[in-house]
Amino acid sequence: MNQATFPFSAIVEQTQLKTALLLCAVDPSLGGVLIRGDKGTAKSTAARALTDILPLIERVTGCAFNCAPDAPYQHCETCNPVGAALASLVETKVSPTINSHLQSVPFITLPLGATEDRVIGTLDLEQALKGGQRVFKPGLLASAHRGILYIDEVNLLPDHLVDVLLDAAAMGVNAVQREGLSVTHPARFTLIGTMNLEEGDLRPQLLDRFGLMVEVTAPRDKSVRSEVVRRRIAFEANPTAYAAAWMQEQQALRQQLATAQQLLAEVTLDDALLDLISHLCCEFEVASLRADIVMHKAARALAVLEGRSQVTPEDVRTAAELVLPHRRRRKPFEQPGLDREQLDELIQQALQPPDESESGADTEQENTESNDETQDQQQVFTAASAGNVRRIEVDTVSNRYASGKRSTAQDAPRGRVVRVVPDQNPSSLAVGATLRSAALRDAVDFQVTKNDLHQQIRSGKNANLILFVVDASGSMAAQRRMEAVKGAVLSLLTDAYQQRDEVAVISFRGESAQLLLSPTRSVDLAEQNLRELPTGGRTPLPHALSLALETLEKTNMPPLLVLLSDGKANVALNDGNDPWQESLRFAQLLAERGVPALVLDTETGYLRLGRARQLAQAIGAEYLTLEELSAENLALTIRGCIK
Repeated sequence: MNQATFPFSAIVEQTQLKTALLLCAVDPSLGGVLIRGDKGTAKSTAARALTDILPLIERVTGCAFNCAPDAPYQHCETCNPVGAALASLVETKVSPTINSHLQSVPFITLPLGATEDRVIGTLDLEQALKGGQRVFKPGLLASAHRGILYIDEVNLLPDHLVDVLLDAAAMGVNAVQREGLSVTHPARFTLIGTMNLEEGDLRPQLLDRFGLMVEVTAPRDKSVRSEVVRRRIAFEANPTAYAAAWMQEQQALRQQLATAQQLLAEVTLDDALLDLISHLCCEFEVASLRADIVMHKAARALAVLEGRSQVTPEDVRTAAELVLPHRRRRKPFEQPGLDREQLDELIQQALQPPDESESGADTEQENTESNDETQDQQQVFTAASAGNVRRIEVDTVSNRYASGKRSTAQDAPRGRVVRVVPDQNPSSLAVGATLRSAALRDAVDFQVTKNDLHQQIRSGKNANLILFVVDASGSMAAQRRMEAVKGAVLSLLTDAYQQRDEVAVISFRGESAQLLLSPTRSVDLAEQNLRELPTGGRTPLPHALSLALETLEKTNMPPLLVLLSDGKANVALNDGNDPWQESLRFAQLLAERGVPALVLDTETGYLRLGRARQLAQAIGAEYLTLEELSAENLALTIRGCIK
């Protein structure tokens, strides 16, 4: 046992998390599990502890692809001779001699900063230089075959690696077409990811690839928390002794999993429960058919895990709680989740006799109407619709880089290769161009020198920091006007979500401005803060612009400033100064910094002072009214000079 691994059976509570991981161990085809929750809630501990209770697998000794002796990969240098031997010995009915051994299930960690070559594999440069042969060097996907691919903070994974995972997860193979190589090898793995929602959510395509999802929270019971601390301290004091103390429980779990894996094929799920699964997916408006398939598999795994050969409605219910929540999300800002009372009602109605179904449906309709009335009574504020904002294009080029989809980045570390240039100290080696240079220089005495090295130049896309500065003062307090402002921001947040931007929110009212939300990828948090934003009081616009400058100075991402105000400043930053003149001075500082900006004029009525327009001119910003922002055909381009 790995002394650095906390025993799985020693994890306190977190029943749903442990169940989800055990189900993935019983049936790896479930597609893995996504573990969401706050920091310090045993997410990584549970994931890493799983491998110690998984039954050992047999693999060919020295194989880089984790081949099973009875299923060798045809292009594997180690296993291909074995595969040929198997083919010839089948006819003669002679048992082949294969060098194989039992080992733990591979547990491969995918670092957030990994290169695409490291993940999918690439040309073996050493072999190419020695003999001029094109030899494939396997990557992390090959190492994870028949095992677990673990990604901590999976929501921060760059988009180019997400694309690679989507391809491999969909096909069960990894296809590599680069540097003159054409290689396809098996890559079937269980994907386990952890994430903290404060850092932003996953792309919907990747979210759906996780078969199960679990929300974990820290225990609220002080006795449970103290037991967690007690066990962790004991483990850190003597990992070997602590693991030995839990050996019996670990062995029992290992045997339970081994038995479940062997008997899984014998578990049956009758048509009535299959209809129930499809009924639940329809009622909860789940678009992905993968949900029906995964719920079917999860229910069977639950049954066999408990030693049963027949699936029950309770198994379906438990599976639904793991399979449906993350697939119900329809739009940005709609939080994943599952109404358990509704789930129980749907299961009860689906299983009751047909003559009772009509009355049950009437009851459901009455309950739904009652719930709608309750929600209407509890609803405090609803943002007005701001139309369909298509896209905000930022017409700038930046040397700073953070993975996203909005701004163009020069010399990006990731992205499409646009050209190669000679470089004796390349950070991204252009292998093909380097080898061609060496061959052209001396094809007989082939040798690569520093003069042959070439650098890849990539064109990528930046993410932006979108800083919302929102006027919540008394001049903005009219309900209809504030509804329009919040609706406009939510529409812009949808664009930020799609472009993988970071967002921050400054609000100003009363005597000062405050940073309501520090820069984060979680646009959901921004949406929540804006929906709950109080209004009223005076208009400290100078302080808001000053705080915006401070916030932008601290970011390492290309910024985009979005100011929503009528410009009617009446609170100065320094006593005795004119608030409007102070506002213009800070606007000029923003202009000098070259910050791309958008000013949304929230002033209404027949008599308008036009302060917001003057402010936009001082900043050098694009200017729009709320009415113009709401236009369905908007495609706004903001120009600036990011330094």
